[in-house]
Amino acid sequence: MKSYFAIEHWFTILNKTLPVLLGIIVFFNPFPNLTAIHEITFYLSIAILTLLLIFKKTGFSLNTPLSLAFGLFVLWSFFGLFFALNKENSINDFYAHLIKYLILFYLVFNYYNSKDRFLSLVWTIVISTSLYGLGILLYFYLILGNPFSIKLGLFMEGEIPSNLIGILTLFALLLALRHIAEAGAKFQKVVLSVCLFILTVATLATQTRGTVLAMVIALFLMFFNFKNKKLMLIFFLFLSVTIFLMPIKSILTPDNLSIKIKAEATVNRVNIWRAFGEMIKDYPLTGIGFGMQTYFDENLLNKYYERVRVPSESRVSAPHNLFIDVAVRTGLVGLAFFCYILASFIWMGWKLIRYGENHFIREWGLCLMAAFVAIIVQGMFENTLSGPSAIVLYIIMAMMTILWHLNGRETKQKHRMKIRSEG
Repeated sequence: MKSYFAIEHWFTILNKTLPVLLGIIVFFNPFPNLTAIHEITFYLSIAILTLLLIFKKTGFSLNTPLSLAFGLFVLWSFFGLFFALNKENSINDFYAHLIKYLILFYLVFNYYNSKDRFLSLVWTIVISTSLYGLGILLYFYLILGNPFSIKLGLFMEGEIPSNLIGILTLFALLLALRHIAEAGAKFQKVVLSVCLFILTVATLATQTRGTVLAMVIALFLMFFNFKNKKLMLIFFLFLSVTIFLMPIKSILTPDNLSIKIKAEATVNRVNIWRAFGEMIKDYPLTGIGFGMQTYFDENLLNKYYERVRVPSESRVSAPHNLFIDVAVRTGLVGLAFFCYILASFIWMGWKLIRYGENHFIREWGLCLMAAFVAIIVQGMFENTLSGPSAIVLYIIMAMMTILWHLNGRETKQKHRMKIRSEG
């Protein structure tokens, strides 16, 4: 009998360990060059989950509004492996940049599926990204001595590119802004205010128009339904002053914006997209394969760049567009299934924002919808389906799914109470 209770005790510890390991994965997501930590914690989580499932000591649900869309996209991407131009890399990336992210999605959804754990996840993301933002700001501008006119992280080997830093910091910024509105303790408000300051400066220091555009759209989405309008107005005032004091104000002038738009429309992005569009025409169903190293085949790329007459100095080894990237690697069918994932998320978010059972669900649903729109806007100009930025996307989807299930519980609870009161 004693050994039975001892075994049960260890299973309880393992159940409590899983969220901690997932928290470590999420915490270290913004930090580059920590592959060992990511791999150890991820596979240890899988091992613990497998053990718990074998002995039936935990529940694990795949029942989400996104599961069908995920399944279709996975099956089609797997089917495309047989026709991939670079089969070895496609098999590797299919697992490393799709299956692993989906496993993380379901782990986060299952083990942070309560209000308290949801908020602990928010704190983990805000604190870790703020520490990363503070660290890279100090290192890049103070230690390396770069002037503030240079994009944060520009030409730093081994670091996350400037354009992708904004994806991490903007997501954490939106979470911090939402959470500060409901934080009860003054200490929490102070910590969140400090984090908000760091994240705002780091986001603007990237000096990327895609990030600024995403920030503006996301903040306005939150503003129109945000209950604490006073807080939003204070933040908008702070944001305006920060922009005025930082070099980013120079890229937001009408003249610079006009020049940039004309450049993108003539030489840069559009011609790049045209070249990869030609690739989609040649591989419309299954694409070139899931492997991203296929983009490194210069002979393949030059064939299409020459077709649309893009000069050599403007050629890059990626489409810099989320939807074109998916269409190139998985074909138009894969793109349709991917859009089904996005549409399922939007439907789920809209339901929660519009019909959520309580203020917590509606407000956090709005925040996550704003974060989702932001990362899609940023994805129009960058490759975001791998690495830390992809993990952000799957975490956003997992957090919205948690809210969906919390809302379902609230609905059932109210229904039970109604039956009892009538009985």
